[in-house]
Amino acid sequence: MNKVFLRNLALLALGAGFLASCNSGLSGQLVGAPNRPRWYQPDPYGMVYIAMGSFNMGPSDQDVPMDFISQTKTVSVQAFYMDQTEITNNEYRQFVEWVRDSIARRLLGENVDAEKYFFEEDDYGNPLDPPHLNWKTKIRWDGEEEREALEEMYYPENERFYGQRVIDPRKLIYHYYWIDLKAAANNRPQGLRDRSVFIRKDLVNVYPDTLVWIADFTYSYNEPLTKMYFWHPAYDDYPVVGVNWKQATAFCIWRTNLMNSFLAFRGDYPVHDFRLPTEAEWEYAARGGLDLAAYPWGSYYIRNTKGCFLGNFKPLRGNYIDDGGFHTVPANSYNPNEYGLYCMAGNVAEWTRDAFEESAYSFTHDLNPELYYEAKDDGPPAVRRKVIRGGSWKDISFYLQNGSRAYEYQDSSKSYIGFRCVQTFMGRAKEDYK
Repeated sequence: MNKVFLRNLALLALGAGFLASCNSGLSGQLVGAPNRPRWYQPDPYGMVYIAMGSFNMGPSDQDVPMDFISQTKTVSVQAFYMDQTEITNNEYRQFVEWVRDSIARRLLGENVDAEKYFFEEDDYGNPLDPPHLNWKTKIRWDGEEEREALEEMYYPENERFYGQRVIDPRKLIYHYYWIDLKAAANNRPQGLRDRSVFIRKDLVNVYPDTLVWIADFTYSYNEPLTKMYFWHPAYDDYPVVGVNWKQATAFCIWRTNLMNSFLAFRGDYPVHDFRLPTEAEWEYAARGGLDLAAYPWGSYYIRNTKGCFLGNFKPLRGNYIDDGGFHTVPANSYNPNEYGLYCMAGNVAEWTRDAFEESAYSFTHDLNPELYYEAKDDGPPAVRRKVIRGGSWKDISFYLQNGSRAYEYQDSSKSYIGFRCVQTFMGRAKEDYK
């Protein structure tokens, strides 16, 4: 072979090697996709980290009458975050006002100034259908055009009290979507053809039912709470009540979108959904790492060594104030449990994600057990039951126990039921990031 041919062959081999190294990383080795960022999940504001673990779920002592709905079972739960307190009136009001303002922006964009209140194109000039709301533009409520465009948000004149022009809470409807992953997992061929059948849409009125304070009690004067409890600043830090299971679920979806939209704006990765806790997660968190303890504070007694009650409940017949409460109290009252969670027993009972079934412990898995389904509003009563946990300000001490179960219908709202959110941890455990 002549020298020119050998030189060209060597250059060709060198070029091929250079291209191969560019495409496959270092020296042709399997090293994973390049330029992946190192990621660490910061603790969400107002939430506490609860490490994975296993525990004995169910009654901490023999309870013969309730044994048919609360068997003891060892289960394991993955790491998650949980709200340190029950969702408060002011936190839930952020959701209500977001819905109110989104409706106002839509009406103003359609009737006053689309360019001001809508983004009709994305950053690349592609049309957005439907247009996105412009949250940077401040809503003008008092202009002549604006008043006319927003009139449908207010009570009609014949329903106004002393002629006051007040937002009609019946108009505060939140439209939301989710993907039914359980249905998709059970029908994979359909999902491969068209996944749109698994995209669910729902709508819910987000305003709490403030009349529960009167409706829940016969021959009892609770009108002051009906009038003031949700909206007055005096009650900002009290747990929100009058919220049914669907409203609590919608709040979680809104909170997820709020967080992930912010992260997308910063160019960050999304995080797991906020949601209601499973029944197992709730009980695991309530126990605070103290397995077999009857109450979140770790003992079998509802008073401390000084004789003071440790939660907000009905301690004595007709005496609601001996525990320092009356009805609800601020959500960070009393001492937290070992995980730093407040009022896991008493104050308000809390919605969980699970449907209520007496024999659920017999057939649910021992790995992240869950019994979840979306029941239709007109479905049979038995399928609309959802588990509530923790007991409330009007309950006796039995319902404050970690293992006690109760239920309420998903479309009902009560003056003694609230909720808190959880979020699955991104990864196995925090120590993996170190």
